[in-house]
Amino acid sequence: MLDQGAPPQDRPSPPSTPRATGLVGRLMRRKPVELLVAEGGQGEGGSLRRSLGMWQLTMISIGATLGTGIFVVLGESVPKAGPAVTISFVIAGLTALFSALSYAELAGSIPVAGSSYSYAYATMGELIAWVCGWCLVLEYGVSVAAVAVGWGEYLNELLDGTIGVTIPDALSAAPGEVDGAIINLPGLIVVLLAMVFLLGGAKESATANTIMVIVKIAALVLFCTIGFMGFKSGNYADFMPLGTAGVSAAAASLFFSYIGFDAASTAGEEAKNPQRDLPRAIMLSLIIVTALYVLVAAVAVGAWNWTDFEGSEATLAAIMNDVTGQSMWGTILAAGAVISIASVVLTVLYGQTRVLFAMSRDGLVPKVFGKVSKKTGTPRVNTVIVSLFCGALASVIPLGKLVDATSIGTLFAFGLVNIAVIVLRRTRPDMPRTFRVPLGWLFPVLGFGFCAYNMFSLDSVTWAVFGVWMAVGLVFYFLYGMSRSRLASAEK
Repeated sequence: MLDQGAPPQDRPSPPSTPRATGLVGRLMRRKPVELLVAEGGQGEGGSLRRSLGMWQLTMISIGATLGTGIFVVLGESVPKAGPAVTISFVIAGLTALFSALSYAELAGSIPVAGSSYSYAYATMGELIAWVCGWCLVLEYGVSVAAVAVGWGEYLNELLDGTIGVTIPDALSAAPGEVDGAIINLPGLIVVLLAMVFLLGGAKESATANTIMVIVKIAALVLFCTIGFMGFKSGNYADFMPLGTAGVSAAAASLFFSYIGFDAASTAGEEAKNPQRDLPRAIMLSLIIVTALYVLVAAVAVGAWNWTDFEGSEATLAAIMNDVTGQSMWGTILAAGAVISIASVVLTVLYGQTRVLFAMSRDGLVPKVFGKVSKKTGTPRVNTVIVSLFCGALASVIPLGKLVDATSIGTLFAFGLVNIAVIVLRRTRPDMPRTFRVPLGWLFPVLGFGFCAYNMFSLDSVTWAVFGVWMAVGLVFYFLYGMSRSRLASAEK
């Protein structure tokens, strides 16, 4: 029988929190780690079910990470960096690695659904936690939309190769992306399909995701095998045509490809053994994803001149068609990509709902996001609201704008996670840790530095969008969350 969590009366009494005084004191109030853990799984009207093992957690992280970044964003990044895009992948991967180490330490110590939001709440206070949570809404919610947009490109490739028809631009592209575009219907459809899976339950969704992850890895291995047949060393002759600035710009955009490795940390309240399995799942998923990314990018640039990537859609499928002279292989890859990208939508959407679940339990967002169905053990209303929001974004906003907006929000949240490791080590040095970032504070400091470097490589428009997003979030916090916070209620 699945563990649905101990009933509230059997749980240890949460520790009391010191009363915050003054505005600064209220903004900096922290939620004790013991309280975060004691509340694990508890929602409005029900409890999340602990049904996920290490294998499923690893597949969730791979499912959330491996997809659009290599199938779609590669085509947009090569024109920025040229063949040196392989270095861009490594830089983005190093940024993710240092942050992944910090995530692994905190996930093993604070195994809760809120991911970096909860880590910030325990270490840096409520305002910083809210900012982090608001960034996660940008990371997960907007990236679901971006991934869904890319899904439509490969769906058209698959339809063209099988039945000889495609969805017209008016119904498969966002307004302004191409002339006459009205709505990206495929993007909306894939989000709604993911919503249906999630409403069935976490375990059922994890099983479906595992099958899709196996398919996507097989598709990428197939691409590397065939793409290597068309490898031309001359394509690497002008290795860095746009200089280091191009490599940096591509790395900042490609960081989008690594978004999702932290998805396992959002499953902390549905994992069977979170302290042991979460750190392992996070690190293992990142290693697998990075190896595949670098290999696929190297083969792709070797098979095509870097200038050919400009404006290409369904890039990997197009390369396979070009190398073999047959459309069959591109169609097979497109089928794999359709399944692969759908798994990213599924798992990232899952992560978004769990972050909002944790924020709702803390009183910072409306209670409706914390309601749990007794039948499925999932936050059903939360899932429907988030899915409709992400589907709407996917249907009307172009891919490029979504990618950069997602990257800057994620980099900011990851930077805070690295700081949280340092703070928690200083304030709670004796707290049990199932994983520790090696070399003391060095890696968290490097992780923060890499995040800052990639953030400042993004263009001014992205920064302006981020600034507006954060301003809206702060207004919401001061008008709603600050007074309704459960910590604030406990002090009255």
